[in-house]
Amino acid sequence: MTIYCDESGGLNAGAMTFAAAMLTPDAAADIHRRFRAVTGLRGELKGSRISLVERAYLLELFDRAGGRAWVAVATRDSWDGTPGDALPSDLALYAALLNLAVGRWLPETGGVCTDVVIDDGRYDAGILSRVRTEIQAGLGHWGTASLADSQRSEGVQIADVIANSLFNIAVKSPRAHRIEQIIEPMLASKAIRVAELTQVS
Repeated sequence: MTIYCDESGGLNAGAMTFAAAMLTPDAAADIHRRFRAVTGLRGELKGSRISLVERAYLLELFDRAGGRAWVAVATRDSWDGTPGDALPSDLALYAALLNLAVGRWLPETGGVCTDVVIDDGRYDAGILSRVRTEIQAGLGHWGTASLADSQRSEGVQIADVIANSLFNIAVKSPRAHRIEQIIEPMLASKAIRVAELTQVS
């Protein structure tokens, strides 16, 4: 299995979410193939660009394929600190969310080799290389951490839609209520689970 990772938002937008979606590469490719055949999508699949109906269909395909995800969420309103405390930097928050989401998966892998694929689009190559090295250290012999261009990774694009869905819910966007209805069965079945981050060490 592979854990595909992508994030959405930032505390300046009200929340940052980080999805770590577990799928086989073949399942991710099959989901994309079917989604594109039905919707006619061209170009990169992104949660911010698809309709509610398309989002529901994509998440249904993910669920049918046996996909599962941990989503780490940090919201500005629930940040654990006294009034006036400085918010963490975007990078520190990103790294903490990544560690939380991926860390929730590691005990569940049973020691089976698991690769972690991280979107390379948010920061420059040097910064992300250090993030990748930290994740690799955590994986140890369990797998390999790598960076990927989201345009070339079906799994990262699926993780983007999941992260964006939880971002909309966290910031109570105009689409939040409909997205909650779409995602509720997957939350109930624990196909998608949420971990809240309230502090960065």
